[in-house]
Amino acid sequence: MKGMLLMRGSTPATALAFALVAAFVFARPAAAQTPAAQAPPAQKPPAQAAAPAATPAAPFPEGAKVAYIYIQRVLEQSVEGKAATAKIGALQQRKLSELGERNKALEAAQQKVNSPSLSDTARAQAQKEIDKLQVEIQRAQQDAQSELDELRAQLNAEFERKLGPIIQQVVTEKDVQVLFSRENAGVVWSDQALDLTSEVIKRFDAAMVKPPAPPKPPQD
Repeated sequence: MKGMLLMRGSTPATALAFALVAAFVFARPAAAQTPAAQAPPAQKPPAQAAAPAATPAAPFPEGAKVAYIYIQRVLEQSVEGKAATAKIGALQQRKLSELGERNKALEAAQQKVNSPSLSDTARAQAQKEIDKLQVEIQRAQQDAQSELDELRAQLNAEFERKLGPIIQQVVTEKDVQVLFSRENAGVVWSDQALDLTSEVIKRFDAAMVKPPAPPKPPQD
């Protein structure tokens, strides 16, 4: 069952959810990996292996009952996937910036406590401030990770909900009985003509375009 995305007659949402989890669609952000006493590095989320670039679509073989798609390519190239990835990236960068400010305060406190001119009383007070900042940074990291996880789960659910009917539409029209997630199916070789990724992306983008609002009637 591993790697199988959708079978005709199965529940699209359930089958698709399995495939998206297996493909790690939205990568876990790096904020939770930042040590509490170090400034977070300015880096992008962990990169996944790039999905194969789109190739000129070959006619789908007549009578073929098995096909596949690259879920990661749907994420990377569809309008909805790009928007979801951008939302996660924006939140991650905001949280990293907030943690960076807290770490600057921690560094300043650490420099202060090491000053030879401090009295024992002042040094003890400065150490208490360091301990307090370290606890605050740890809690801020945990809160940031929870917020990122919540957003990622929400976007995953929305992505699945919107993409599921599109996949069902394509496999129904092609009369496909089994559709595989190419990243996880363990397939050594397959005919590129069986790749429905480009078709799914095209349908997905078209379905997500909002129709223009009707013109307002002229006022007397």
